[in-house]
Amino acid sequence: MSDAASTYSTVVVGTDGSESSLRAVGRAGALAGACGATLVIACAYLPVDDGDRDLARAQDVLGDEAYQVVGSHPAEDTVRDAADRARAAGAKDVRTVAVVGSPVEALLDVVRRESADLLVVGNRGLNGIKGRLLGSVPADATRRSQCDVLVVHTTD
Repeated sequence: MSDAASTYSTVVVGTDGSESSLRAVGRAGALAGACGATLVIACAYLPVDDGDRDLARAQDVLGDEAYQVVGSHPAEDTVRDAADRARAAGAKDVRTVAVVGSPVEALLDVVRRESADLLVVGNRGLNGIKGRLLGSVPADATRRSQCDVLVVHTTD
């Protein structure tokens, strides 16, 4: 094990349940397992508001590129499935958390609360007009994180 890998004690990875984000979870699980780190898997979600037509419309427009999970139950299901993937990849100490908020804010909040020394994100960002409107989780998280960031190549 390299000196760099052995310095990580708490790794945070975000997931929205997409196959791309689960690839990042798998890599984070393997890394956490290799260096004996705690892996914290986070999923950001928005509370359910039946009257929020704008959100529903945005999700319809974005389709597969919608990275915001709505509701705590789907978020909890998402992190539970992700934890299974992380354990299969080698992670031994896995915790999960569902956090209300936007993906970047939620991830950075978890990093701060957990005193994480590594944040793992997938490289899948939003291109074109959707990316300019919503921003890119990998780019924003990388720019704003106070700890090391590993960007995992998760796209084909």
